[in-house]
Amino acid sequence: MSENFEGIVGRRSRDEEHESRSGSDNMDGGSGDDQDAADNPPRKKRYHRHTPQQIQELEALFKECPHPDEKQRLELSRRLSLETRQVKFWFQNRRTQMKTQLERHENSLLRQENDKLRAENMSIRDAMRNPICTNCGGPAIIGDISLEEQHLRIENARLKDELDRVCALAGKFLGRPISSLTGSVPSTLPNSSLELAVGSNGFGGLTNVTTTMPLGPDFGAGISNALTAMTPNRSGSGTATGLDRSIERSMFLELALTAMDELVKLAQTDEPLWMRNFEGGREMLNHEEYMRAFTPCIGLKPNGFVTEASRETGMVIINSLALVETLMDPNRWAEMFPCMIARTSTTDVISSGMGGTRNGSLQLMHAELQVLSPLVPVREVTFLRFCKQHAEGVWAVVDVSVDTIRETSSGAPTFVNCRRLPSGCVVQDMPNGYSKVTWVEHAEYEESQVHQLFKPLISSGMGFGAQRWVATLQRQCECLAIIMSSTVSSRDHTAITAGGRRSMLKLAQRMTDNFCAGVCASTVHKWNKLNAGNVDEDVRVMTRKSVDDPGEPPGIVLSAATSVWLPVSPQRLFDFLRDERLRSEWDILSNGGPMQEMAHIAKGQDHGNCVSLLRASAINANQSSMLILQETCIDAAGSLVVYAPVDIPAMHVVMNGGDSAYVALLPSGFAIVPDGPGSRGPGANGGPTNGNSGGGNGVTPRVSGSLLTVAFQILVNSLPTAKLTVESVETVNNLISCTVQKIKAALQCES
Repeated sequence: MSENFEGIVGRRSRDEEHESRSGSDNMDGGSGDDQDAADNPPRKKRYHRHTPQQIQELEALFKECPHPDEKQRLELSRRLSLETRQVKFWFQNRRTQMKTQLERHENSLLRQENDKLRAENMSIRDAMRNPICTNCGGPAIIGDISLEEQHLRIENARLKDELDRVCALAGKFLGRPISSLTGSVPSTLPNSSLELAVGSNGFGGLTNVTTTMPLGPDFGAGISNALTAMTPNRSGSGTATGLDRSIERSMFLELALTAMDELVKLAQTDEPLWMRNFEGGREMLNHEEYMRAFTPCIGLKPNGFVTEASRETGMVIINSLALVETLMDPNRWAEMFPCMIARTSTTDVISSGMGGTRNGSLQLMHAELQVLSPLVPVREVTFLRFCKQHAEGVWAVVDVSVDTIRETSSGAPTFVNCRRLPSGCVVQDMPNGYSKVTWVEHAEYEESQVHQLFKPLISSGMGFGAQRWVATLQRQCECLAIIMSSTVSSRDHTAITAGGRRSMLKLAQRMTDNFCAGVCASTVHKWNKLNAGNVDEDVRVMTRKSVDDPGEPPGIVLSAATSVWLPVSPQRLFDFLRDERLRSEWDILSNGGPMQEMAHIAKGQDHGNCVSLLRASAINANQSSMLILQETCIDAAGSLVVYAPVDIPAMHVVMNGGDSAYVALLPSGFAIVPDGPGSRGPGANGGPTNGNSGGGNGVTPRVSGSLLTVAFQILVNSLPTAKLTVESVETVNNLISCTVQKIKAALQCES
């Protein structure tokens, strides 16, 4: 079998080497098929050898784009003084070379595994023919080694099954079957309907699905990296740890492929899988149709968990490659969604992608997702993130929880309050640098931990759902486009230099991040929760020590936050809180008078997306005016008003382009969201909702309102070793209560 295998491989390699020999040499600028045999008599072929400079330019473009279009080939031929067909044939031959090298490497790996199994079989035969007693060293009775022989046979069969499994998974990646060592050709995994890598959809149960994107280009060079990562490590003693890790990674890959298939179906299928909600116009998942179309890829829903599902499509000013890079980098992902992601990290990189791109990238990640309220618990999820290019300019990134697999491999059950079913986005490039993003969010969570006030919002998918992801992405990308633009908005104060704008925006971003970390009990800071008897039930009070933290004053920091319902629209509440002329109606820092805007930096087309520097009026001539740094942002999912008092000399340094990292501040502010599916968000008049107040017996609908979260961070003692006093807690609690009452009075809300 080995001789036939090597003979076939040798002949195929020589044939393909002959075909790809002209990787750098082209015959007279073309190939033999392009010569007119009728007009030109047979003559000796003349070959044109490219110069080293031409080859270097061609290789550089090949690394970036193995399949250049006609425009790129024309540009390259003009720059290198070559004919367009010379460039075309060079790329064809180079791709053939790359394919040949890849197949040689695959054959080498399979040949090595074949040799190892052959050696194992030989050792088993020798042991059976010449049994030796391990105690005395003499000939042994056959019955004495039957147990050892049985163990060897079981181990050999297990190794073969594992190799067949790896070959099957690699075949899915390559888009063609890979022969296993036993001579069989596994086309697909057992009970698997995935055919993502061969160009067909394989949608199975959904017979009415209309696919608008082709699936499954060739992953290209670099698949050997993924194969190496998944191949069992038997180079050493063959310990169970290495084998278990390999099996776990193989299971990860199979789960990622299944999740990708489900995400694409969810993103492209309309009725009956997705239905329109007549009350709010949002799309709702038909769970009965979903259960008929899909097999649960992470197991059945745990007891006590409920399901939320949402889908949203929007145009975003970012191209597909940039968005994919942002999603696959945990730091850039957290920066793109600052109010939604408290903390994230990459635990393991299973595959870094193919051919220097993110195509085929698979990594294990951990994240803490949040809604800005102390009444909604932070969702900690451990999930796989898999990225795949489906066509030119069309990418998909899918997330799926791995808790079930980890429990199976480790044997120890882990408690989770949320599981992510296949969720993510499909991105398609559009003209003028835009992308069409279709986002799907599908999760199961423990509803008992959510406060009654927020249950309608969370269950409708407006808290952690697709609408919030898309709205935040649109707002952040618009902000980046404005900041990168050389033009300055007419609303901006031109006295600030370009460096000063960057420093102020960086300081405002740090301020907002610290505010979000103080509202929710995430692990960004080590908070200690206080249970004070004289504090309202819905007010969360936490404390931490700040020692040598740059950008924060040293001492004991106290954070207090609560959420309340107000019978006003989110837009009206946001406009009231961000208006510096009305600030004296609720802010004790205003000294009882209106504030003046000293600087303004626009972060979006909406006037509410900006960073401002406010100055409070001095009570008397001897008192120095205070400066307040404020950031406000608003989108379809909610709004935010964050502010902090800042030192005047330090802000002068920042506005002149100085480093903002050492400007000490403790933020406070407000987060505003609609109160449920009946409210259409900022700017809408609203309709009936499932709120916690209204028409007595529940029949008469009330007007839609807002959920307002109020949070303060205060330095209660400048010594980190000091003890927290009851008076400090009562002061912060009274500050929150007083602020809420002033806002209600100003908006003429009932207490």
